[in-house]
Amino acid sequence: MEYKEYFYFYRVTNSVENFIPEGAIPRIRELVEHDHLVVKIKNERKTKHGDYKPLKDGRHQITVNSNLNKFRFLITLIHEIAHFETYERYGRKIKPHGKEWKYTFQHLMLPFLNPEVFPNELLPLLARHFRNPKASSDTDTELALALKSFDEANGLHYVHQVPVGSAFKLYNGKIFKRGNVRVKRIECVEIKTGKLYLFNPNAEVQLI
Repeated sequence: MEYKEYFYFYRVTNSVENFIPEGAIPRIRELVEHDHLVVKIKNERKTKHGDYKPLKDGRHQITVNSNLNKFRFLITLIHEIAHFETYERYGRKIKPHGKEWKYTFQHLMLPFLNPEVFPNELLPLLARHFRNPKASSDTDTELALALKSFDEANGLHYVHQVPVGSAFKLYNGKIFKRGNVRVKRIECVEIKTGKLYLFNPNAEVQLI
């Protein structure tokens, strides 16, 4: 590897280290440098915490939102590294969050599930979640709520915390009234149009 390219990866890795728990740094450094991954920190994106994609020059890029707390940032980073390693090992005809990805994600997360990386109150929830990891930790209500407790206060609430019949606003300005739970989703009516939508219980909204 040429010096210029090595310096680029080293600088990117150092920037990532500012966003993760200190106990996770050595292992993350190994993963990123071994796989020659380009990791970029992005401004908040409302529709995703992070993503992975191959680049035209043959390298592989992972992006993670800068607004995540250090524990959620780490989980998201490993989630995306798992996508890279899964596609490298099994090819691209597999399901994005199928059994191959689940196994890889579990394997990559295991060394981090200890008190040197995560607070004791998160470890049992993480252990349970990673028995069968989902496409997003946001769908695990108890884990998502526990992770949110480490966020800086932003005045937002989860939909499942909104009282039935109360109104709330999304980041795009649309206003809804919360309804009842339907299986794993929550019925909400957009006030302007009267249309019914099903919300993830852990969608973050602003109370009105």
